[in-house]
Amino acid sequence: MIVALLYLILAGAYLLVVPVAILFYLKWRWYVASSIERAFMYFLVFFFFPGLLVLSPFVNFRPQRRQIEV
Repeated sequence: MIVALLYLILAGAYLLVVPVAILFYLKWRWYVASSIERAFMYFLVFFFFPGLLVLSPFVNFRPQRRQIEV
């Protein structure tokens, strides 16, 4: 019973908790990240892709509007 509960907790963390944190991290740092940090972001998206795919219908972060200076 404990092993099943542990699997359930790990699956919930992999499919829900960590991808939510990654989405907010990407939203926060996407436009100001360095190249090494961007490579780390790509790795996180690749590693947690199933969880991001589960959350994608419910989350919609639109791109930031560009500021055009005259």
